[in-house]
Amino acid sequence: MQSAELSIVVPTYKERGNVAELVRRLDAALTGISWEAIFVDDNSPDGTSEAVKDIAAGDRRVRCLRRVGRRGLAGACIEGMLSSASPFVAVMDADLQHDEKVLPQMLARLKTGGADLVAGTRYVEGGSADSFSGSRSAISRLATKLTHRLVGTNLSDPMSGFFMMRRDRLEELAPRLSPVGFKILLDIAATGGERLAIAEQPYVFGTRFDGESKFNAQIGVEFLGLLLAKMTGDLVDPRFLFFAIVGTLGLVVHLIALRLSLIFLPDAFRAAQIIATLVAMTSNFLLNNELTYRDRRLKGVAMLRGFVLFCLIGSVGALTNVDLASWLYTERQVWWVAGAAGALMGALWNYAMSTLFVWRAR
Repeated sequence: MQSAELSIVVPTYKERGNVAELVRRLDAALTGISWEAIFVDDNSPDGTSEAVKDIAAGDRRVRCLRRVGRRGLAGACIEGMLSSASPFVAVMDADLQHDEKVLPQMLARLKTGGADLVAGTRYVEGGSADSFSGSRSAISRLATKLTHRLVGTNLSDPMSGFFMMRRDRLEELAPRLSPVGFKILLDIAATGGERLAIAEQPYVFGTRFDGESKFNAQIGVEFLGLLLAKMTGDLVDPRFLFFAIVGTLGLVVHLIALRLSLIFLPDAFRAAQIIATLVAMTSNFLLNNELTYRDRRLKGVAMLRGFVLFCLIGSVGALTNVDLASWLYTERQVWWVAGAAGALMGALWNYAMSTLFVWRAR
């Protein structure tokens, strides 16, 4: 079998109804081009991977990477691109909103135009995002303005998830890319900087063929986390924003638990602080497992083992928490100041150690 010139990486989650139509459209659009489609599926419960494998059984250009225990669009794109041996790799969504008919033009520009990456854009002449709802369009344009102002990329459509690039350039950048979040194009462009030659290809954003959009508030927070990381030269992990939000909620939980404990234990502040710390620690673990580290979410026995380790790691901060809060309360009996000061002490320790040892993320 002739090796493919172009690999199209398609991250999927609950896209069973779209895969056959996408393969049909790729076949029509890429006549005369040796190509393969790599579907990277995050263990979809609707049987997306099974649908792809059924197609692959009769079409050697199609293959499926099924990821178990890992979630996230950026990570799926990176794994799919790195699994390719083709000189050129493209990324597009499975919902058929990205126009596959411009793929040959993007490939031609990489081969003859001196570009390292060609980004699909809806916001230059010849492109359109008219299929967006009013609110979705406003969010997209606001995110674009924020990106231009805070990160400085010259992409007209940094929110696009539709692009093609040279695989050798991707291999160079891959160790510095974040597997967290949904905006892999922005991460690649910001990481590559001025050394990455970028061209743009206008396209008309279509309507979803089947299924439901994955856009939600969590994606927005992940986007802000990526901006924070790129603004600080990757000094701050994109996960940290989620961890900080969870920590803030944990502080609220801590103070509520402390206040309730003091109602029943009015003369035992130390015991009340211990109870509040344990309640907040449990809340933080569950929320971090669901949100901050959702791509490495722990389940079953691993979740129980992770919780024990999370508590052990947090115990160092918790001991300081309790001692500091108790001392402050004896000096000046303002319960919420003492409680908040103690709870904040272990935040950075918990983040660093939890990332490394509980969820084992880089």
